[in-house]
Amino acid sequence: MSDFTAALTVSASGMKAQASRLRITSENIANADTPGFKRKIIPFRDVVDRQLGVDLVETGRVRLDKSELEKIYSPGHPLADSSGHYLGSNVDLIVEIADARESQRSYEANLRMFDQARQMASSALELLRR
Repeated sequence: MSDFTAALTVSASGMKAQASRLRITSENIANADTPGFKRKIIPFRDVVDRQLGVDLVETGRVRLDKSELEKIYSPGHPLADSSGHYLGSNVDLIVEIADARESQRSYEANLRMFDQARQMASSALELLRR
């Protein structure tokens, strides 16, 4: 049963990481029009589970994108400086939507793998009962 446990653990770590990525992407999309908002990035890293002998995926600390904020000309805006500009966000909606779609598909792939391992373990137990 150790192989089943390992498969379930690997799948669960992938789903957890992709859920975190999707949450961060959602925050970026929600704040795309917020002046001064810096895009958040969440890195992934490999972690070895020595007990099961498998590589898992974990998320690192959330970081801010260091790219320049968009300079927007709007003299009537309350945040505008003397030249009529204010700093917008550095969120690119196309990139965020692509990241969200990739996260969703990766999550679904891990979910299918988790379900397959669960079904295989259930079938093996059913065979042992006979």
